[in-house]
Amino acid sequence: MAKKRRPRTQPSAAATPQLTDGEIPVVGAREPCPCGSGRRYKACHGRAAAQAATELVRRPFEGLPGECDWVALRELVPAATVPLTLREGLPQDVPALTLATVLPMAWPALRRDDGAVLLALQNDTATGDLSRDLADVLTRALATTPGSPVAAGRTASGGPRLQDLLDLSAPFVPEVHSGFEFWLDDAESATGEVAASLERANAAAVPTTRLTGVDAAYWCRTPEKNHLRWVMPHPEDQLLDALARLHAAGASSLGEDTRLVGSFRAHGLTVPVWDLPSAFGAEECEKPATAFGERLAEALAATTPLTPEERKARSGLTNRQVTLN
Repeated sequence: MAKKRRPRTQPSAAATPQLTDGEIPVVGAREPCPCGSGRRYKACHGRAAAQAATELVRRPFEGLPGECDWVALRELVPAATVPLTLREGLPQDVPALTLATVLPMAWPALRRDDGAVLLALQNDTATGDLSRDLADVLTRALATTPGSPVAAGRTASGGPRLQDLLDLSAPFVPEVHSGFEFWLDDAESATGEVAASLERANAAAVPTTRLTGVDAAYWCRTPEKNHLRWVMPHPEDQLLDALARLHAAGASSLGEDTRLVGSFRAHGLTVPVWDLPSAFGAEECEKPATAFGERLAEALAATTPLTPEERKARSGLTNRQVTLN
């Protein structure tokens, strides 16, 4: 026999006055909603909060100077730093603000003994908006006691984004490092566990160089072959059409024994990838990359429909595309 359901008692409006003004406090998902509706938080105001927390921002770095480099440092580069400038200027007790690819112990941020702040980019985030999560960590780091790491925390709903906090007129110029000595004020004097941790991190870092002749292109060395990974700002469909035109024309390589092998999709941008011979270093990439950039600009400007050969090349590039996020 079916189990009888107990009738639900609707709360009296007089007994549970609802909050209509101001921010509704965050409580446990199964607790009564603070607004006074009588429903659980997850079925009331918590529903909107959960939706906001999981909504993916496809291009979190859009509008920031160096968007392509932000993506590269987030997904491709092991060790790099970039000086950052706040829109309102740094507080008097913060001598410097630096973006870092990663920090020890996967700390979201670190406040040095002298008050300087390091903000880590390659960390898990709490919501679908990476920019808002990083801005939340940055805000907490600026208020953290010097000499302390910043713990992971819950991003405030409706809080600022990096685009709201950073000076958008300041240049964004990454400095790629061979290792993680930037973690410490004096890496040479490190001993014991700290020195061992630094040694392990350095051993795992893939040698990487940022090209100087083009934007957001990064050469890296691996045991079997080298690669060039180039983050590009163009709309994906337009870029894939242009790459297909060049590939079908035999003009997509960077020289002898190099090959365009596919692309990544990362934070709303496309990252073409080339395989390079082991002897093909970063310096050898400079001129071919510049020449390729010129050919790509011409292909991007083309408006004629793709030929059958170009459509076949585009299909191949699309099939070899990998999404990183």
